[in-house]
Amino acid sequence: MRVRIFRLKPSRDPRFAAWRLVAGFGAGLAVLPLVGCGLPLLTFQTEEAPTVAEPISTGSIEKRPSSFGNDLGGEDWRRAHAALTVALDPQGNGRPVKWDNPDTQLRGAVNPTGLPYVSGDHICRDFLASVIAPEKSRFLRGTGCKLSGGDWELRKLRTAKADQ
Repeated sequence: MRVRIFRLKPSRDPRFAAWRLVAGFGAGLAVLPLVGCGLPLLTFQTEEAPTVAEPISTGSIEKRPSSFGNDLGGEDWRRAHAALTVALDPQGNGRPVKWDNPDTQLRGAVNPTGLPYVSGDHICRDFLASVIAPEKSRFLRGTGCKLSGGDWELRKLRTAKADQ
């Protein structure tokens, strides 16, 4: 019996170059698992990564204020924040907006003191706020900022003198 072996002549046509590459790569992948069966497993020795100590808080980064003061309860701040939102609105009329909570007898107002401006990706506006309590009242100067469509957050807040 005679066995004929046919050899394909490699094509120089660039259209078939990609197919030759894919076919050769596929054949190599098919043989790869078979080759690995006879080889011993390779093990790699790794060094243990050095442990990194937790960063120490130094207090160098100032925390942003979250409300107009520690004496404001959750409902007080909700009402004051609603007034802040209306007062700082760039489409608003720029007039003071009052808030009050009859349950705690706290009240106050938020008065924008300048035009809105852009700071990075935020819209910001400066304001003067008052918090009037039965025991002690205070005035605060601050800056509120928000992302487009987001809530106003306090960026800066400091006590202001009453005669300003």
